[in-house]
Amino acid sequence: MKKLLFSLALAAGSFVAFAQEPAIEFEETTYNFGTIAEDGGNVTHEFVFTNTGDAPLMIVSATASCGCTRPSFPKKPVAAGKSDKIKVTYVPAGRPGEFIKSITVKSNAAKNKTVKLKIKGVVTPKKTAAEK
Repeated sequence: MKKLLFSLALAAGSFVAFAQEPAIEFEETTYNFGTIAEDGGNVTHEFVFTNTGDAPLMIVSATASCGCTRPSFPKKPVAAGKSDKIKVTYVPAGRPGEFIKSITVKSNAAKNKTVKLKIKGVVTPKKTAAEK
């Protein structure tokens, strides 16, 4: 009986030691758009990430802190060693002044399942008819 329990414990330990796990690593987690015009149209940035693990990585969700920020993310698994991107679009219309917005990215990564991305900048107001 002791041999059986020892064999089972050894097998379980071997399984855990060789478990494959996805991992996510971003090239950057903050992007500064600098100064942008309110009437200049939407601005976009792509946050590049790599699956540094040894199993497929799934992005479960990418949620913005407000409706003026629109993230899009890959719906298919990202293979180990491969890269992809989270595309974030900011809508400056009607929002003059400084901004800092966050995007919460959730994945099946083993360690950092949730990552916060940030965009920031300053929106210059559009010119009034008198200023033109």
